[in-house]
Amino acid sequence: MTALFEHSPWVEERADARPSSGDRHADLMAVVQEAEIADQLALIRAHPELAGKAAVNRALTQASASEQASAGLDRLTPEEFDEFHALNAAYRARFDFPFIICVRLTDKAGILAAMRARLKNDREQEIATALAQIGEIVRLRLEDLK
Repeated sequence: MTALFEHSPWVEERADARPSSGDRHADLMAVVQEAEIADQLALIRAHPELAGKAAVNRALTQASASEQASAGLDRLTPEEFDEFHALNAAYRARFDFPFIICVRLTDKAGILAAMRARLKNDREQEIATALAQIGEIVRLRLEDLK
């Protein structure tokens, strides 16, 4: 079964404990939005860095590996890998969590451009953006289950 949220079964568990609105995605994202900031940060931090060590060591979840491959992140040139590594490090140093983007809706160039641009955001903007991107990832994973 596909994990909707990376290493964060609490989201689905909390959604399942509430009355359903009939819109699974909305129910799941309501749980995320209503969660304490510590839980939101744990959810964000559960995601792997793009083209990071987990990808190199093949330690990604099946869903993450497939999604990163769809954007070509499994086929980086040495220069692209170095740029991803540098941007991941800068992003983590600035925000203390990994850069999150729905890779299925973009490509390598788009991801790199977003990483550069989003480094200029403040932490609150990035938390909101990361959660919105997780929402897009989950929306696509739910569609895959249909």
